[in-house]
Amino acid sequence: MKQPLPDRVRPQSIDDLIGHERWFGVDGVLTRTVRAGNLRSLVLWGPPGCGKTTVAHAIAREMGASFIAISAVFDGVKRLREVLAEAEGGLLPTLLFVDEIHRWNKAQQDALLPHVERGAVTLIGATTENPSFELNAALRSRLQVVRLEPLRAEDVRRVLERALSHPDGLQDAKVDDDVLDALAKGAAGDARRALDELERACLAAGDERVTVELVTEVLQRRDIRHDRDGEDHYNVLSAFIKSMRGSDPDAAVYYLARLLEGGEDPVAIGRRLVIFAAEDVGNADPRALQVAVAAVDAVRLIGLPEGRIPLAQAVLWCATAPKSNAAYAAINAAIAEVRRSGALPVPLHLRQASTAEDRRQGNGKGYVYPHDEPFGIARQQYLPEEVQHARFYEPKPFAEEKLIGERLAWWRRKLEER
Repeated sequence: MKQPLPDRVRPQSIDDLIGHERWFGVDGVLTRTVRAGNLRSLVLWGPPGCGKTTVAHAIAREMGASFIAISAVFDGVKRLREVLAEAEGGLLPTLLFVDEIHRWNKAQQDALLPHVERGAVTLIGATTENPSFELNAALRSRLQVVRLEPLRAEDVRRVLERALSHPDGLQDAKVDDDVLDALAKGAAGDARRALDELERACLAAGDERVTVELVTEVLQRRDIRHDRDGEDHYNVLSAFIKSMRGSDPDAAVYYLARLLEGGEDPVAIGRRLVIFAAEDVGNADPRALQVAVAAVDAVRLIGLPEGRIPLAQAVLWCATAPKSNAAYAAINAAIAEVRRSGALPVPLHLRQASTAEDRRQGNGKGYVYPHDEPFGIARQQYLPEEVQHARFYEPKPFAEEKLIGERLAWWRRKLEER
């Protein structure tokens, strides 16, 4: 059978890649790394259709490497051992691409470790899930994480335009500009989806011109009729977050509906809710994070359409919760200090003293156990000497954080009285 359009028009080099300029632009980080011959194993993390497989193919060609692809959904350790043996017996360097790598369990992931460590293959894993949660620590520590964002609508449109001019694409098709705009905006950053839909429309049109009306009929998509001057997908996402931040529950649930009706992955919406609950609500209402995480779990359990209900519940909770970005500001300030001052020595009394040698070095000497002290607080220094007076966390003077701030102030007064 004829290959699907996304495979026929797949870019063959890094120069042909569209989008992801940070990584693969003219002066992109990975462009320089690959061309310098210094590429190490990595994992590509991004949503469906953002180009993970395409990127791996392009890197392999740029390296002049043999490309071997396996799927963690269909292939297990037996198949992995076969391809690794094939790689080690080959004449060319091998790039091993493992799609959906997060689907492998710990033992399967561990089977890759010795081959990655000694450089027998260059591993490129692809995942739609956060590697920090889905890959085991040993493997993750040996991989560079490359976060690929959804393609912008203008990038998806360029992909479609290239398909219409590609020798193996749709050179004979006659397609209205409005169709390209509509498919690009309706794809939500998924180039593969846009290409598949374009091909279906062109096949249905035959020798006729492809119009928005025809595409609407063929794809049965309500979102194909769009306002060319209206908000694109990312503007809706922005409005969604800002409506919750602005404590407008009606606007927040409206933009949630826009996202769902536009085909956004409900789990992806849930992930944004989790981030929002920690970043914008924080300790003003710690329950918001629990509600957001529970909503993600619920959507994974029941799917759509019922999953819209726990999502709406979590959105309304976050929109009407008191807001504090103090936790967000605190970690940013702490990271800025670490980058400024480097890895300062941990005070001796806080270091572990589990061995005799530790104790001879003075580790743990002078440590005060807080539970033995009045009010469960100890008068001792926790931060390194150079930053001992730093304050990163400043609770807001309202909601739950008002209580946190009052508690901290009370503790400090009690410690000063000793």
